[in-house]
Amino acid sequence: MNNAPAAGSSLPETSAPNTLSPDSLPRHVAVIMDGNGRWATQRGLSRSDGHRAGTEAARAIVTECRTLGIPHLTMYTFSKENWGRPGAEVKFLFELLVDFLREELPNLVKRDIRLSVFGQLADLPLAARKALEHAISRTAACTTMRLNLALNYSARDEILMACRALAAEGLPPEAITEDAFAARLWTAGQPDPDLVIRTSGEVRISNFLLYQSAYSEFHFTDTLWPDFTPEHFRAALRDYAGRQRRFGKTEATPA
Repeated sequence: MNNAPAAGSSLPETSAPNTLSPDSLPRHVAVIMDGNGRWATQRGLSRSDGHRAGTEAARAIVTECRTLGIPHLTMYTFSKENWGRPGAEVKFLFELLVDFLREELPNLVKRDIRLSVFGQLADLPLAARKALEHAISRTAACTTMRLNLALNYSARDEILMACRALAAEGLPPEAITEDAFAARLWTAGQPDPDLVIRTSGEVRISNFLLYQSAYSEFHFTDTLWPDFTPEHFRAALRDYAGRQRRFGKTEATPA
């Protein structure tokens, strides 16, 4: 677990190698994008300005993942708990999402990036739902990278959904395996996240990919999300590359 210093967007110190080899990269990175509001407050701006800046940061990280060849990226965009925010802020967030999809869809298709959503689409505002459905359809044939937006998402709800699906199908107890359970999650067909990044100095996972992150590596940084650049992302990847993942197994004894 690596914490960047509290000095805004300064890069964290790391003892991991400075270069990134393809073999050292995670297959799936998940990001909890936190700190838009605090970023705006520090600058005397509105929360809307913070969310707008956060969208630009997200755009840059998607591009960086595609450039590096990381095949799966999940971004925690809007949790079920976020409905408790002021109505005007929620309305702006979904308007921003629609704008982002309209602007980025040609780039997603050009870069062969498939868009998916983890969460309940039916509860979203009509314009956002239609924009997402259109983008999902237009990118369905893309295969090089998968961009997942966790929208109206709750990991606990996802787990309950999978349990209800298994019960509704009437599977006998011996047929309820880890693979059968995973196949009924929104992440079905994708690898579990190797690396989970959270910005803004908070050290928790906030109901995000609870089942899938059982053996994920975590990287926490004090950097606020709008300040999180591709250079910060690469620092997190170097931190990840310097770790030894044993998945509960004993470390090998040298011969």
